[in-house]
Amino acid sequence: MSLMKSMKKVAVIGAGAAGLASARHLIANGFECTVFELAPELGGTWLYTDDVGTDKYGFPVYSAMYKGLKTNLPKEVMGFPDFPISSQTKSYLTQAEILMFLKEYANEFNLRNHIKFNHHVIDVVPCDNNRWRVHAIDKPTNQRLEEVFDAVMICNGHYNDPVVPELDGDELFSGQIMHSHQYREPKGFQDKRVLVVGAGPSGLDLAWQISRVAQNVVLSHHCKELKTKYPENVALKPDVERVVGANRIRFIDDTEDDFDVIFYCTGYRYSFPFLHKDCRIEIVENHIAPLYKHMVNIEMPTMCFIGIPFNVCAFQMFDLQARFFVASLNGVFTLPSKELMYADLYDDLQQRENKGYTKRQAHLMGPDQFDYYEDLAKQAKTTPIPPVIVKLRDESVKRLYDDLINFRDDNYKILNDNTFVKVN
Repeated sequence: MSLMKSMKKVAVIGAGAAGLASARHLIANGFECTVFELAPELGGTWLYTDDVGTDKYGFPVYSAMYKGLKTNLPKEVMGFPDFPISSQTKSYLTQAEILMFLKEYANEFNLRNHIKFNHHVIDVVPCDNNRWRVHAIDKPTNQRLEEVFDAVMICNGHYNDPVVPELDGDELFSGQIMHSHQYREPKGFQDKRVLVVGAGPSGLDLAWQISRVAQNVVLSHHCKELKTKYPENVALKPDVERVVGANRIRFIDDTEDDFDVIFYCTGYRYSFPFLHKDCRIEIVENHIAPLYKHMVNIEMPTMCFIGIPFNVCAFQMFDLQARFFVASLNGVFTLPSKELMYADLYDDLQQRENKGYTKRQAHLMGPDQFDYYEDLAKQAKTTPIPPVIVKLRDESVKRLYDDLINFRDDNYKILNDNTFVKVN
């Protein structure tokens, strides 16, 4: 499928790591680029704000960043291929250090002049000749703007629509129910009995952080890989069965405990409220379709999504996906026909079903990520992600589940494209 040779203007939605990488490669390849960013500064999920719910202009706050966060992947994995994080003695960095790195990246490639800060995109709709009309609001002035682009890259992240489960009997609960999306710091949990639900990286980390001030914490999970040892005031329990009283929770092992707070660390839904129905993108059980290679809108291939796959080497993948899409725009390679892209999508889904993946795991990479990166790089005729990046990422994730309290003291050095060493 051949895209327009005359293509010039591309919209990028979001100025986090994915949006910055997209802008960097668009500009390097001669495209006009406008980045629409909801926040007053770049950084996406790495930009901290005290605001929860809405900001001072009354617009939604999508930040899930909390005080005290440190990376759960080493900096050796988190840099961009052509812009690594500068050498430091430690591998695990703070939120502020990652944000500074992203600002350095934007400055190095002169991205700031292309970013419209404090702009809330409200509608993306297809128009003539496979182009896109983007409507946005300048938050401080409340003025609406409209612009037409030849292509659009969606880079708005994963962390703006929290999943809040409904427990049987939760109408009985008299305490506080909240999601980690609302969390900023632990002081509100002083001397409370807290139930943390979910054992992803945030659930593990926040159970520990909250335990420093709470009376006690119970972490409810079904994660078979979890081996880490917590402080004495943290207990591990299986899944919740139901709420049985104003403060009382029963677990599936028939034990019960009393709590003041139910704290969900249950993840997020993909959400693109600004996409018009004519974009022909649907989300069913957190599967975004129809996407070629988890990126390109098969029905309208001048639209792509950067950063959808999870359990990945995020910044490295963002950069590779951006290179792939830009290469398809400027004619380095031609996307397959619609029929062949659908065939590739159905083959991918079938392989996942054969492995026992659920519909909600349609964009899970994990053990399949290296093959995915190799596939993208080969098709786009670009440089692949070195195997060592995936190896170190996998080592770090294992260490997180084995020894949450101490794993961030590990320090690593990459020796070559295949080998890393632990240096302490």
